Amino acid sequence: MSQEQILMIVATFLISAAIMIPVGYLLRKKIAESKIQSAENEAKRLLENAGIEAENKKKEEIFKAKEEILQARNELDKEIKERRGEVAQQEKRMIQKEESLEKRNESFEKREKELERKHQEIDEQRKTLDDLFNKEMQELQRISNLSVEDAKKQILAEVDKQLTQEKAALIREHDAKAKEEAAKNAKEIVGFAIQKCAADHTSETTVSVVTLPSDDMKGRIIGREGRNIKTLETLTGIDLIIDDTPEAVILSGFDALRREVAKIALEKLIEDGRIHPAKIEEMVEKAKEEVEATIKAEGERATLESGVNGLNPELVKILGKLKYRTSYGQNVLNHSIEVSNLARIMAEEIGADPKIARRAGLLHDIGKALDHDVEGTHVEIGVDILRKFKESEAVIHAVQAHHGDVEPKTIEAILVQAADAISASRPGARRETLEAYIKRLEKLEEIADSFDGVEKSFAIQAGREVRLIVKPEKISDDQMVLMARDVAKRVEDEMEYPGQIKVNVIRETRAIEYAK
Repeated sequence: MSQEQILMIVATFLISAAIMIPVGYLLRKKIAESKIQSAENEAKRLLENAGIEAENKKKEEIFKAKEEILQARNELDKEIKERRGEVAQQEKRMIQKEESLEKRNESFEKREKELERKHQEIDEQRKTLDDLFNKEMQELQRISNLSVEDAKKQILAEVDKQLTQEKAALIREHDAKAKEEAAKNAKEIVGFAIQKCAADHTSETTVSVVTLPSDDMKGRIIGREGRNIKTLETLTGIDLIIDDTPEAVILSGFDALRREVAKIALEKLIEDGRIHPAKIEEMVEKAKEEVEATIKAEGERATLESGVNGLNPELVKILGKLKYRTSYGQNVLNHSIEVSNLARIMAEEIGADPKIARRAGLLHDIGKALDHDVEGTHVEIGVDILRKFKESEAVIHAVQAHHGDVEPKTIEAILVQAADAISASRPGARRETLEAYIKRLEKLEEIADSFDGVEKSFAIQAGREVRLIVKPEKISDDQMVLMARDVAKRVEDEMEYPGQIKVNVIRETRAIEYAK
């Protein structure tokens, strides 16, 4: 291809390009204007539709609001009508109440006037009755020849008499119930205590018997001119009775401790065979040492059997001496152990302190261990000993009160009293002389006979009961109750006795007539 052709083609292309560029521009412009116009038309249409729809919505909402307003107005009108009806009913009820109150007020006024009228009538009747009463009182005073004060005194005297009878009856009834209940409970407790603390009793004698290998030993015991027997009696304070009793020597003495020393010494001398004053002195000393060891062992046995702990060793030794002390033939140490156990059992039964009861029971007669050597009663000596060894006040008080020297203030003191009486009054526990027994019965009858109105008195049941037969014309049934108490109080104050004494007052009225 030639250059001219190429130039021709290029020129053609350039001319075509120059022509097509403006044409394309005009075409694009026309298309764009057409799209803009179309969009503007669409927008106008949409705006018109939106306006129409908004208008319709507005009209619809306005219609709904009008309907709601109308409905609310109808409901309000209905409620107003109901309220007006209620107000009208209330007004009607108020009117009825006012009318009712007016009627009541009128009725009350009528009643008030009626009451005033009746009150006046009552005043008049009261005045009339007062006048009648005064006239009757004057007439009664004239008929009875008694003033008002005299009549009052007479009536009060009669009432007092009746009250005295009623009080005596109540006292008898309550006393009977209390005694019956107390006796029942006491018997159960005492019986239970006795059953749990059963002990054998044998009355101890005031003599001891030493068996001899042969009668020839009697001469050796007596010695030349009686020097051996005199030495033994002097050192021990015991009488040796050497009589016709075969192969036996009797040691006599009220002090069991000395009698025991003499018995042991004599047995040792008989066993040794050498009997002379020097040997007798040696054996007596050994016997005393042996008895001292026995006293200590017995004191420890007593504390062990009674369960009392913490006693002073010296007090234990003094307690052991009671093995060689008797009271009315009763061994005091065994008696003290028994009293301790009885008091402890009863204290446990009624809820008292068993430690104080058992301790006081064991120590209550400790003064008897020294009453031959120290001046004073065994109670006073015992109290001094216990204070010396710093025992408690409760224990000391129980010891001091066990024979009524002071008024018992604690339950434990009363239990020691009861346990002491139980142990002392067991059958066979004590040996009482006939003379003391008779004196006690005579004293009991003497106290009973001393009361005015007593016709006869009898002490029965070994002095456990006293019966008084009173004169019926002097002593009434009510006075019998007081007499029984007074006699019992006198017996308690003036006599010493184991256990208790029943005072039985008997009043008998007899009417006798003969058929002819």
